[in-house]
Amino acid sequence: MILEIDNIELSFDGKTILRGVYLKAEKGKVTGILGRNGSGKTSLLNILFGNLQPKYKSIRIDGKLIKAPLFRTNQAAYLPQHRLLTRNMKVGNSLKLFNIDWDTFVNDFEHFKTLKNQYTSNLSGGELRLLETYLILNSDKNIILLDEPFSNLAPLYVSKIRDIIEHKKLNKIILLTDHLYEEIVSLSNNLFFLKNGCSKLIHHMEDLESEGYLPVNSLQK
Repeated sequence: MILEIDNIELSFDGKTILRGVYLKAEKGKVTGILGRNGSGKTSLLNILFGNLQPKYKSIRIDGKLIKAPLFRTNQAAYLPQHRLLTRNMKVGNSLKLFNIDWDTFVNDFEHFKTLKNQYTSNLSGGELRLLETYLILNSDKNIILLDEPFSNLAPLYVSKIRDIIEHKKLNKIILLTDHLYEEIVSLSNNLFFLKNGCSKLIHHMEDLESEGYLPVNSLQK
């Protein structure tokens, strides 16, 4: 499966956010999106999912134009930056909602064993982000969009989520962006950089230095 998006034109209050963006993501590969704050990373994911309607867009799956929002095709799951689960939902019920086995979850994340009947409003920011990211990655959707999946996660949980992403990419298209650029760079098989509303495929990490995204010689540290 191949997902492509191009011919996007998006503006807010007369300011152009995205234009001339081309992005290609494939099953079996992780596709990363980098860019400074305000470069349009979140907007691009929202356009892909169908939450945001730009002036122009072209989204194709295996070369076929998709006119309906992806969320209506039942093919995509999206982890937004903001809270996904309602505050009055119990942790155990959230896994039932996604048809995910509780024992499998706590086998990887033992910390949650005592939290099954807790409301998500009682979770810390890191616990909530971990739970939501796990749910989206283990959904039955073919296309996974992750916006800041590593936000507030402890290093141990970052490592475990990375392992899940590596496993799930074999049968899914996974696109992700995060301010922890080291994680995106190391996880991604294909990496796109957004700047001035346009996208650029990154072939070498030094390209991020030449674009001014990373300080010179930062990759040698």
